[in-house]
Amino acid sequence: MDNSLIEQGLNLMLFGMGTVFIFLTILIFATGAMSKVILRWFPEKIIEPPAPRKRPKSASGASIAPATLKILQAAVDQHRKGN
Repeated sequence: MDNSLIEQGLNLMLFGMGTVFIFLTILIFATGAMSKVILRWFPEKIIEPPAPRKRPKSASGASIAPATLKILQAAVDQHRKGN
């Protein structure tokens, strides 16, 4: 019983922290090893993304029917008048 209470506390703290440090170090290496084993025996399949679709060209004034243009113009005029 030569050790004081503070020395015993420090010894217990160092032993506990050392144990946790060693456990976590082993855990890191074990996780890395398991990852390498899985990737070696079960490689990840490469999925190619689908080819991008070509977007249709935006509609120009010539491709819109004249009746539709008249309706749109009337709607814009009415909106601007505030009715």
